[in-house]
Amino acid sequence: MDIFLLIVAFVMMLIGIIGCIVPGLPGVPIAYVGLWIAQATGCIDFSWQFLLIWGLVTIVISVLDYVVPAWGTKQFGGTQWGVWGSTIGIFVGLFFGALGVILGPLVGAIIGELLAGKQLNEALKAGWGSFIGILFGTLLKLIACGLMTVALIQAIW
Repeated sequence: MDIFLLIVAFVMMLIGIIGCIVPGLPGVPIAYVGLWIAQATGCIDFSWQFLLIWGLVTIVISVLDYVVPAWGTKQFGGTQWGVWGSTIGIFVGLFFGALGVILGPLVGAIIGELLAGKQLNEALKAGWGSFIGILFGTLLKLIACGLMTVALIQAIW
């Protein structure tokens, strides 16, 4: 049974890594569940502190995934209109697959800035900030899933 659970845990890690890029799959939470599945075996013994810390990291990264694009918009000179546009774009983009998740916040920030009366070049700059925020959020998710996978591998050896 332990071997089966370890295989499932590794599959969860793999799905988690894929979920960092593919919209609709919550990558980091899936990988975190993989840690708990591994913990259910007789051969892995993560400390409760380890699991608690990774639980908190999972929550923080999941929240940041929605906040970082708006923050990027603001850092690149966007107004509150651009921030709201980016945020709305995230949710609208979910309906359009991977491309929608990438372009939704970017287009939303640009539209928000244009509605606020900004010039096109200023709106594009704010949209670029949103795009950078998405890339940063994806990187954070990949790092977290990668570290969870490494921890699982180390626990087995």
